[in-house]
Amino acid sequence: METTLLLALAVIVIVIGMAGTVVPLIPGIPMVFGGLLLAAWAEGFLRVGAWPLVAIGVLAALSLGIDLIATLLGAKKVGASPQALVGATIGGIVGIFLGIPGLLLGPFIGAVAGEFYARRKLGQAGKVGLGTWMGLLFGAIAKIVVGFLMIGIFIAAYLL
Repeated sequence: METTLLLALAVIVIVIGMAGTVVPLIPGIPMVFGGLLLAAWAEGFLRVGAWPLVAIGVLAALSLGIDLIATLLGAKKVGASPQALVGATIGGIVGIFLGIPGLLLGPFIGAVAGEFYARRKLGQAGKVGLGTWMGLLFGAIAKIVVGFLMIGIFIAAYLL
């Protein structure tokens, strides 16, 4: 009974973690890793041992950098100011409370506002907003892929 309860909790943590790969403020990939570790621990590490968990942990660590790098590369490519990055972050946080449209548009609007505040050029601000948003999008896609890869490694180890 205790094992079943722990496995159910692990699944809940993993699902919330996968949602967190696209929702700001939810530590998505760390939660997926935690859920997978909990599932392995619940069964005494009999089905999923050290090596698959090390591989999953390495992917989790790498994914933490993916998001930051993708966002910075997108912003840097279009010459974003530090204010644009702060604006994108604030826009993403505010966007959480506005549902899907807020999640999609919040970082873009925040980056545009931050860049416009910094340089007072609307064309440049729009370009920076789009570049920053594209970086966030590619980072989110990469985190989703990494999350499913982590789950796939766990399932393969569990079944084999």
